[in-house]
Amino acid sequence: MSDVRIIKKYPNRRLYDTEISRYITLEEVRQLVLENIDFEVIDKRSKDDITRSILLQVIAEQEEGGDPIFQTEMLRHVIRFYGDPMQSSISRYLELSMQLFLDQQHTFAEQLRQMLGKAEQPLQSLREMAEEHVPIWRSVRREFLRNLSRAKVVRSQRGRTDEE
Repeated sequence: MSDVRIIKKYPNRRLYDTEISRYITLEEVRQLVLENIDFEVIDKRSKDDITRSILLQVIAEQEEGGDPIFQTEMLRHVIRFYGDPMQSSISRYLELSMQLFLDQQHTFAEQLRQMLGKAEQPLQSLREMAEEHVPIWRSVRREFLRNLSRAKVVRSQRGRTDEE
């Protein structure tokens, strides 16, 4: 048996999981991702690997929910990079950024687990850790407010220009 689970996409747009011998939904594909199960989606007619396309459908379905990851402006930026000489650079940048985020998340979770496991007073440990991060959050907040102020100035200047 192969390490990679094979899902076949039939012309009727249904997905057939060959390991469990039944049709599956995009939600079930999402569950495979969440469970870290390696799979490929193969177009039954052309034999092409269409995994990316199916994963994009899963993302689109998730984005339709109430709390999207990709805000409209972010999506516009991504679309603008298609065909741009920087397309491969932005792709690599996004990959590295996501990996850095995941590494930091893992490190933080591990530190928290170790700290709480050793702590006699877990709430005190959390409080101390939060206090250590206050300067970081203050600088992020300060930068956010600074950028927000700049955006308001730019918008108000645009409004004056439009009215003149």
